[in-house]
Amino acid sequence: MGGPEVERLISLLAKLPGMGPRSARRAALRLLTEPETRMLPLAQALAEAARAVKPCGVCGNLDSLDPCAICADPHRDRTVICVVEGVGELWALERAQVHRGLYHVLGGTLSALGGVGPDDLNVAPLIARIEAGGVEEAILALGATVDGATTAHWLTDRLRPLGVRITRLAQGVPMGGALDILDDGTLATALRARRPV
Repeated sequence: MGGPEVERLISLLAKLPGMGPRSARRAALRLLTEPETRMLPLAQALAEAARAVKPCGVCGNLDSLDPCAICADPHRDRTVICVVEGVGELWALERAQVHRGLYHVLGGTLSALGGVGPDDLNVAPLIARIEAGGVEEAILALGATVDGATTAHWLTDRLRPLGVRITRLAQGVPMGGALDILDDGTLATALRARRPV
């Protein structure tokens, strides 16, 4: 194969999510065969992003602006804050165009096994935002995992005294999901969360 530079490129690409060694080799080969049109623009974009992109001081989103474009948007509903585990979830909700309020990135979920405790989460700024007034609803958009449920329960206990309405994403049968292939926990949650039609 190539020299140490190529091996380093493959090694770094393989560390990206969804990229194993084989995919990293294919990507490296593609970049190296067209360096002027693929590799150099990518390297420049990576360097510019590394310099300019920082966490938003308000919500924790990643942007070159602070506050981020979402927090600065005067057309967003400032009475609703959607609390998410990470920036990936925020971006997914924005891509789906289903939430027109504000966000707050926790930076993880409580995890006894992972060693993540309450002090490791970005909760104090969330409480300060709610205490500042104007927020009527906090949507807990956390994963349907044990850690997500634990975090949602813990957050509910912290936010309820602030007088804000606390809601959670619906959970259960996914669109297009067949009941006979769903796990017992998903079926039980879907049945408990049923609503009138």
